[in-house]
Amino acid sequence: MPPIVPPIVSDPDDTVPGAAPGLCRDCGAAPAPKSARCPACGSRRLVFHPELHGLTVAHIDCDAFYASVEKRDNPSLTDRPVIVGGGHRGVVAACCYVARLYGVRSAMPMFKALALCADAVVIPPDMAKYRAAGHRVRALMLETTPLVEPLSIDEAFLDLSGTEALHGITPARTLARLIRRIEDDVGITASVGLAPNKFLAKVASDLDKPRGFAVIGRAEAAAFLAPRPVGMLWGVGRALQARLEADGLRTVGDVAQVPQATLMRRYGAIGRRLALFSHGQDDRRVEPDAPVKSISAETTFDRDLSDAETLLAQLWPLCEKVSRRVKTAGVGGHTVTVKLKTGDFHTLTRAHRLSDPTQLAEVLYRAAALLVERLADGTRYRLIGVGLSDLVDGTQADPPDLLDPGVQRRAHVERAIDAVRAKMGNDAIRKGRGEGG
Repeated sequence: MPPIVPPIVSDPDDTVPGAAPGLCRDCGAAPAPKSARCPACGSRRLVFHPELHGLTVAHIDCDAFYASVEKRDNPSLTDRPVIVGGGHRGVVAACCYVARLYGVRSAMPMFKALALCADAVVIPPDMAKYRAAGHRVRALMLETTPLVEPLSIDEAFLDLSGTEALHGITPARTLARLIRRIEDDVGITASVGLAPNKFLAKVASDLDKPRGFAVIGRAEAAAFLAPRPVGMLWGVGRALQARLEADGLRTVGDVAQVPQATLMRRYGAIGRRLALFSHGQDDRRVEPDAPVKSISAETTFDRDLSDAETLLAQLWPLCEKVSRRVKTAGVGGHTVTVKLKTGDFHTLTRAHRLSDPTQLAEVLYRAAALLVERLADGTRYRLIGVGLSDLVDGTQADPPDLLDPGVQRRAHVERAIDAVRAKMGNDAIRKGRGEGG
């Protein structure tokens, strides 16, 4: 096995080991091996790696995106802990790195975050502002390469194969230029992971945040991953991690020792991905037009709710919201999923597959209501959500049903309501429960 090369060298001292090609993350210059500072700009944010200029797959992730946009727009917040979230009953949507020093994390209950960091500035989310910033970041990415696969409003995979001829510089230097443009044009920072594939690029982008530029090459990938916890593998959530650990597979290296066929027999289709990822391999391509897999909406209550009637009253407007979104997207969904979060933050999900895909709030509600009623057993819930997945083209949604001749009438009524709302706003007309048959 070749010697392990550190995925990134950012030198706090005055020496940098190795004689690998170098890059200044801040100005894009090429410092000589063993340089401690960039000769062009004086930065210590230097990257040295033997495969630096031969890798083409990157993951770019904006640093503490929501909080960074807020600090951009209010410089007085620059050195203060900032939490973006929805009030005392809500959760932390995002937090800056100052707040993270206190232990605050995304998705943490707001009361817990404020207990950890009482001096934090709490700001309600402004999604329109974040979308505008995200669209500008995306536009800069697309100016760099057409092969951009968005993962969310503030992160994406990029494939820079062939861009050297276009830009006249290596992909690594192109990425350094891109993140400088994001800082200059959008006013926020981003971190880069550069690697031979998507999985390793995603891992690398988390290694040196904020304002990071990390590289994981082919040569050291397996050895770098081996001691890491198995939860690092993409697609391994809490349930699968617990199952793997119960089987004695606690590290990525443990998984790598198991034959792929054995993993597939034990864990199903994901076993193949576990085998590939554990060896640092990933055969997925960067897909610019990767389809949306689901559309959902959720709400957090002002107080915990337990009875079915009250929960269903909260469910209906969410079904209308999801219905509007799938109609706008021109898709329909086969599978209805309900999510409920208990007062102690335990999440329950239940799903039902429809015989035909739907776009209609009424159909979505009827299926979701049955799932909610089964979970309304006296447990107190703080959040409810509903979603549609297994998406198809909207032309396939809500076909005529001989067993339910009223379906077309209900569809006509709902689309008439949609037309009124499109002209006069969503509150122009309200559909009471029980209407529509």
